[in-house]
Amino acid sequence: MKDNKYKPKQLLTKREKEVFELLVQDKTTKEIAQELFISEKTVRNHISNSMQKLGVKGRSQAVVELLRMGELQL
Repeated sequence: MKDNKYKPKQLLTKREKEVFELLVQDKTTKEIAQELFISEKTVRNHISNSMQKLGVKGRSQAVVELLRMGELQL
């Protein structure tokens, strides 16, 4: 049977988590890219991959879900 309460130990990669930590600090995609020394496209890919893993449709929903799960702090 499928248990809906099951949570993998680490849902996001280290880099995906870093991107969201900067996102909640109100950083733009460009600022995140500069700070992490990656391209803006890579930042968008990390956000998109994370949203897919979380099953949400937007960045704000992803942030809310990550906060709810305790994966992200404000």
